[in-house]
Amino acid sequence: MARHRRRGHEDHEVEHDESERWLVSFADMMTLLFALFMVLFSISSVNTSKFEALQKALQDAFSGRVLSGGKAIMQTGSDEQPKEAAAEPPLASLQPLNAVAKAESLTPEQIKQEQAKAAVEQEDFRRLKRRIDELAAKQGLQGRVTVTIRRRGLIIQLLTDKVFFDSGQAVIKPQARKLLDKIAVVIRDERTHPIDVEGHTDSQPIHTARYGSNFGLSGDRAAAVVDDFIANGVLERRLSTRGLADKEPLVSNSTAAGRSKNRRVEVVLARIHNPE
Repeated sequence: MARHRRRGHEDHEVEHDESERWLVSFADMMTLLFALFMVLFSISSVNTSKFEALQKALQDAFSGRVLSGGKAIMQTGSDEQPKEAAAEPPLASLQPLNAVAKAESLTPEQIKQEQAKAAVEQEDFRRLKRRIDELAAKQGLQGRVTVTIRRRGLIIQLLTDKVFFDSGQAVIKPQARKLLDKIAVVIRDERTHPIDVEGHTDSQPIHTARYGSNFGLSGDRAAAVVDDFIANGVLERRLSTRGLADKEPLVSNSTAAGRSKNRRVEVVLARIHNPE
């Protein structure tokens, strides 16, 4: 009898414990809800200073101060349209933001001074172009050496096809070296502008014992021109070189004539002063 009572008492306690298990689940649910509301509250809090900085940056971007055409974007139907890009190869790099900030901080007098320097630089480029054109004419290579003045600077294009280099080679031909030496002297005496030497090829793949791709060939041809310039006294700190293979063609590579024009080395005297 005593044993039976004890068992009944134990069963009652067990039943009592199971009936309160819902409190544990309820407490867990309340904890999760509390955490959820804390997260929602933190998300809803706004850093006013950061928001105002973002707002000002967007206004500057779409007002035309940073992005051309920003006003046309902000004002739907506005008559003001963004300027169309000039018909020339893209610039090697974008204008740094600190240069933009500097231009915006210039006084009217400083702007006039920069414009005057840009005009002098433009006239210097014209004089250099005439000298190099005369050198090419004397060598009978007017169509193989072309000089143009563009936004990025003075560009001397040396069409390499059977003139400066043999096919698939990066050794300057003896008859072309004479002209290149004279061009180097003109660039040496200029002494001011940085010089970018870029090698270009057509789109035909190359697989030789020396070159596994056009990048290697174009880079070696640019390096050969740089070596000639250094040998003629051009300061090394002014020079940089890179091989671009067929990534920046002048014309389509679909024809033999087009591929011939794309095989070239470009010597760029980079502009220092903005012409605008």
